Amino acid sequence: MASLLNILSVLFAWIASSALAVRNVKVQGSDYVNNGTSDRFQILGIAYQPGGSAGFTAGSGVDPLSNGTNCLRDAALMQRLGINTIRIYNLDPSLNHDMCASIFNAVGIYMLLDVNSPLPNESLNPGDLTSSYNAAYLNRIFAVVEAFKNFPNTLGFFGGNEVIQNPGSQTTSPPYLRAVTRDLKNYIAKHSQRNIPVGYSAADVRDYLADTFAYLSCDIDGSSSDPSRIDFFGLNSYSWCGQDATFQSAGYDILVQIFGNTTIPVFFSEYGCNKVQPRVFDEVQALYGPNMTGVMSGGIVYEYVQEASNNFGLVDLYDNGTAALRGDYDVLQKQYNKLDIKALQSGNASATALKSPPCSGSLIAESDFSKSFKIPSVPEGGQTLIDDGIQNPNNGKLVPITQTAVKATVYASNGGTIKDLAIKPLAEDQSNTPNGQDTSGSASTSSTSASGTSTGSKPKSTSGSGCANVHFFLATLAFVAFAFQRA
Repeated sequence: MASLLNILSVLFAWIASSALAVRNVKVQGSDYVNNGTSDRFQILGIAYQPGGSAGFTAGSGVDPLSNGTNCLRDAALMQRLGINTIRIYNLDPSLNHDMCASIFNAVGIYMLLDVNSPLPNESLNPGDLTSSYNAAYLNRIFAVVEAFKNFPNTLGFFGGNEVIQNPGSQTTSPPYLRAVTRDLKNYIAKHSQRNIPVGYSAADVRDYLADTFAYLSCDIDGSSSDPSRIDFFGLNSYSWCGQDATFQSAGYDILVQIFGNTTIPVFFSEYGCNKVQPRVFDEVQALYGPNMTGVMSGGIVYEYVQEASNNFGLVDLYDNGTAALRGDYDVLQKQYNKLDIKALQSGNASATALKSPPCSGSLIAESDFSKSFKIPSVPEGGQTLIDDGIQNPNNGKLVPITQTAVKATVYASNGGTIKDLAIKPLAEDQSNTPNGQDTSGSASTSSTSASGTSTGSKPKSTSGSGCANVHFFLATLAFVAFAFQRA
């Protein structure tokens, strides 16, 4: 009987985890494309950094993806909102992220991860690039790769964020950004079972935006396999402010011109101006409308959690685990519900076939922007890390999700309690999408069926879908029981 229980426990663990894996998304030309169906993937994202950068401290044992209870609550609210991607800025690669990553995976939400942090020696120092680009720094960013490379919902890694911003950084920083990109991609190639994209998140400094994009996205020596070329480009843009903003006044028409010939996915890695209150998020219709979807691959709203130092949050979080939706959550949810998701998924054959241009000084317009494509060599000790891997990596893995109901009290924006809040795990061939829910204020609000958009082949009775796995599991269970009865 003990053997039977052991077998059953293994089977239960297998079915719980194997039915909850999203399909990988890859970069193909200027689009994100699903590996299973070749459908285009548009980012509907939210920045997720509970506590803000000030809340991330070394040795605290806490980061945004280390508490499964909190992630369950937040995933349930994001699923209702219609989010399919989260961006996480500051992570401790030594912590266990299995439960949080598995929860977001179960509801069809992908993760874009920054490999740097604000802590000393964990990011490039624009004022001292030579010293800060060292083996210890590479060990840090490779550790983040190790921690998240095994999760199928890891969408990509940001190798840098707003490094080119302060005066002088446009001259000295670009070669180092390409060096970090090269090192990350070479490490992933040697130590990951799949190719995970690496990109850059830029500040909206219009004088240098086009040059930053051109410099980082070209191929040195015309080689399409150049590992120092970024795989995607993010832009932190807050130019659309309030209901009086237009496509032209926000400069979105200029962005379409700048990125019009892109050969890699481009998206807003942050957006959501708060200078005009309340936020109306009219830019959502522009970003996912016909004037931009041919160029842009969506965007990430800043941000999920309300911080004391700003007024960007969609949700207030409290120390006792309770949460309260803010009015911005309701407004954004309504904007997402207007989108035509099927149209957004339509692929463009010409976009996926684009090739990057060869690097040349002629690509750079500003005289003080770097035109040197001589990339710094890997620092001493760095190549050994790339070749052999870091010591004692903390490799994450999917784990079974045994609880779906949120126990914490969550309040709607009108103060009413949201009833029956829970995540709704999706089949393995789905990612989360807006589903028409309205969480704006009913005290008796209850969860309806979650909506997902297929990002894999339509399940068949013999496929690896969640239903097929269940059927196989039941058949196996019956066989095991029969065998033990006859033993």
